[in-house]
Amino acid sequence: MQKSFYTIWIFTLLNTKRFFRDRLAIFFTILFPLIFLFVFGGIFSNDNSISFRVALVNQSDSQFAKDFARDLSKQKVFEIDKDVASLDQATEKMSRSQLDGTIVLPSDFGDIQEGQQFPSGKAEVHFTQNNEQAGRTLVSLLQAQFEGINNKFVQAPTPFVVEGKQSNQKGLSQFDYTFSGLLGFAIIGLGIFGPVNVFPELKKQGILRRLHTTPLRVWQYFVSTVITQVILGLISVGIMFAVAMAVFDLSIVGNWLELTLFISLGIITILGIGLALGGWAKNERQVAPLANIIVFPMMFLSGTFFPRFLMPEWLQNVSNFIPLAPVIDGIRLIATEGKGLIDVAPQIGILGVWLIVIYAIAFRVFRWE
Repeated sequence: MQKSFYTIWIFTLLNTKRFFRDRLAIFFTILFPLIFLFVFGGIFSNDNSISFRVALVNQSDSQFAKDFARDLSKQKVFEIDKDVASLDQATEKMSRSQLDGTIVLPSDFGDIQEGQQFPSGKAEVHFTQNNEQAGRTLVSLLQAQFEGINNKFVQAPTPFVVEGKQSNQKGLSQFDYTFSGLLGFAIIGLGIFGPVNVFPELKKQGILRRLHTTPLRVWQYFVSTVITQVILGLISVGIMFAVAMAVFDLSIVGNWLELTLFISLGIITILGIGLALGGWAKNERQVAPLANIIVFPMMFLSGTFFPRFLMPEWLQNVSNFIPLAPVIDGIRLIATEGKGLIDVAPQIGILGVWLIVIYAIAFRVFRWE
């Protein structure tokens, strides 16, 4: 038994050294998922603020208009283009979709009319036909601004009011869902495309055939491969966590040890698919179409690039049993929702069943040449 574990240790070291000598493998295992992280992180970052690109044309000389324009430019919801000085310039930019709308303060805006004791005026919001929704939203936002100002001058009774209340539970952002999906993408790349590319090449070079003539057993070779891929997978995933926390303010509320154990289980399970495909195939041409048939539906149905709750309910129920889906769901539940291993027992159960089935197939179909 001691000799068996020594053999596993030796092949683990050999596999790890071979990986770090392969620049292409390093790129697709570590750097490629990071590229996707930066792309999707930039799109679905935690900054959920809404802003509108507008031009502000102040045609009034009143002090109220000047103060209103200054206060408006300080608000984050309005990105004011300060290079626009006239309505004609603003109209030209709106026609090229460079602006969502234009706010015009007429010449009498902010003046105190005869018989009044407070300033008044009507602001204009200009927008194009193809940007009507943004224009209507701008009108509503400005109306809300004026309601606050009007209440300072005229106190009117309000029979009906609305009150907003915040719950104690924190909702997940789009990036929280996207990040767990990107981790699944990294795991599937490591667990399937790694063995699918390596095993046929080793067979082509006759390396596996020569190993078959030694006392090495299939289970020893599989265990060494699993250990290597788990180590490499945790390194890749760890780098993604570090970048997400440093760049995109990802907050991890779950237990790191439980998260590491669950991710390791996910890597081992998905790796079984790669071992089955790579161990069965004689060459790259034989395995590539089959790998794509398995990988791409699994990626898109498991919530890799968009949340599964956007799918129809029947499709969600079906996708629950795809091997990658419980991996992504479990990572999200532990990392961003603070759940424990007991809470993700359903996901662990599904992965456990898949692990037994997949590795039974992998041992059955593996061939040394």
